[in-house]
Amino acid sequence: MLTVGGAQLGMIDGFERTAELPPDGAFCEVAPCGFLPVKFCFDEAFLAAPPPRVALYFTRKGVAVYCHDYLREDAAMRVVRQATVARTRMTLYLQGKVQLFLENETGAHLVDLPDSFENAALSAAGDDLLLEGDGTFCILSRTGEVLTRADGKVLSAGATVVAELQFRDSSRHTAVCEYAAGKLLSCKIRAASPPTAATFALALFESVLIGADPVPFLAQNLVEKAGDIGRYLGNFVSVVLTERQDEVGLVYPRCAGIYDVRYFRVTRADGKIDNILPLG
Repeated sequence: MLTVGGAQLGMIDGFERTAELPPDGAFCEVAPCGFLPVKFCFDEAFLAAPPPRVALYFTRKGVAVYCHDYLREDAAMRVVRQATVARTRMTLYLQGKVQLFLENETGAHLVDLPDSFENAALSAAGDDLLLEGDGTFCILSRTGEVLTRADGKVLSAGATVVAELQFRDSSRHTAVCEYAAGKLLSCKIRAASPPTAATFALALFESVLIGADPVPFLAQNLVEKAGDIGRYLGNFVSVVLTERQDEVGLVYPRCAGIYDVRYFRVTRADGKIDNILPLG
């Protein structure tokens, strides 16, 4: 439930909702069922430095506010499981959120985890630690440093971890990757479905983002420049749809909790993309 200035505006979810707020600031509260509310004042200070569990996306239409990682209403501690692997005592528990407590000769370390790890299996990955959650996995160092975290499932574990990754893109790419000492050794990417006319431009940018081959989307004049497209687009971390099939928004991190969405348009020749144009 979203409340602005004391007035309930209704339910919000993963879909975009739009509201006009007064320029001098408005008190906002996002209250999900079963979780503690996130409260903030929508003003200049908030737009410059959002609080924890809030991310801001500056688009050409305004600012998108994304609340995430809500704390649970029930703050009672509940141990999920314990294990001793790789000379480390691991305790997975709930206390408002999912946490992992590590104890070994390096000391005690506390790691916050997403809800998808609530019932994670605990094991070793060589000298590191492996958590297998609901459709996700994580490799940690013995001091609690997150070395790798991805959506997918572990196919085999040990000194080398082999996992099948699931990309949430329009072509439903998957990849079989190998990790050792928390580092990526190899990765073979494959697409599950070809793009449609409506997702052709989107699929090009998604391919660049995940490291897949963009050549099938490119006209001949861009094929020889395929390796330069990633450098041309920069360090974007996500791709979003727009109202037009030939335009996409690329999400760039500005600082902690703040992102800028920049827009690009493509032109096509004989069904392939022959130019990528930044929009002002």
